[in-house]
Amino acid sequence: MRSNQKPIAVSMGEPAGIGPDLALIAWANRKALGLPPFYIRGDEALLQGRAQRMGLNARLKMVAQDEATAVFPKALPIVQTGPALSDQPGVEAPETAASVVSAIEGCVEDIKSGVACALVTNPINKAALYRTGFAFPGHTEYLGALAKKHWPGEPAKPVMMIAGPELMVVPVTIHIPLRDVPIALTTDLIVETAEITANDLRTRFGYASPRLAICGLNPHAGENGSMGTEECDVIEPAIARLRALGINASGPHSADTLFHPPARQQYDCVLGMYHDQVLIPAKTIGFDDSVNVTLGLPFVRTSPDHGTAYDLAGSGTARVDSFAASLRMADVLANPDRF
Repeated sequence: MRSNQKPIAVSMGEPAGIGPDLALIAWANRKALGLPPFYIRGDEALLQGRAQRMGLNARLKMVAQDEATAVFPKALPIVQTGPALSDQPGVEAPETAASVVSAIEGCVEDIKSGVACALVTNPINKAALYRTGFAFPGHTEYLGALAKKHWPGEPAKPVMMIAGPELMVVPVTIHIPLRDVPIALTTDLIVETAEITANDLRTRFGYASPRLAICGLNPHAGENGSMGTEECDVIEPAIARLRALGINASGPHSADTLFHPPARQQYDCVLGMYHDQVLIPAKTIGFDDSVNVTLGLPFVRTSPDHGTAYDLAGSGTARVDSFAASLRMADVLANPDRF
């Protein structure tokens, strides 16, 4: 570990979920997991209580952000964010919502100020936040708003990617009802999403000429219009525009034949037309080691590819694989010249 290495900022996520568990377990196994320095924005009392509940021998220390790298080898650095919280695994408490949101924004502010190199977000309970007035469909959209607030002069169009060792996917439409997808799906949206994806694959992931496989919307990619016209009217024109821009895009592909091993050798990333079209195969193939990456932002953000898991919170049995992979990926994406 370099002495001048900037740490990764971690938001605690839903306090009643496994976010606190993951940070604590990961720090306790930091050497075996090969983790870069990180600190967590959250509540010291809750984290202390969660460690005790799990019987985890983890030393915690309140720090200022610029102290985290030096402290990390000996203690889990904590930046207190919000009031003290009681440790109640699996029990939603509306009064914690403000702390959840402020931890996310605090981490983004830390990156903007230069004390953190990247953000890893622990899972939130979106429904619980909605009940307290949270106005964004999810993390991805909220981070886009924060990017525009803190980097007003830079483009910020968040694009959600699920990246695993065997498969990377991007949904063109994300958190909307399935019935609204054909209306929301436009040629411009597909082109914009694919441009952002290709750019980040080049500049952050190191692909010289990324190969994008574009899904159709309908069964069998519409069967030449007999099962729907979106492929002919919307998706094919988008692919033609992308090729004219020099982007290696193919399709429209039928999603039901796109994810077996031989097919996965033919592309670097799949763009699906709606959330479940590509997230179901991504999570089936790499549930424990895939990472949620937000493309199109002026900062690096990754996240575990799973939810709050209330039933596991405080038990000490939550798997830390995806969280650890998120930290390692954030470190590489934020420091592409390190290796």
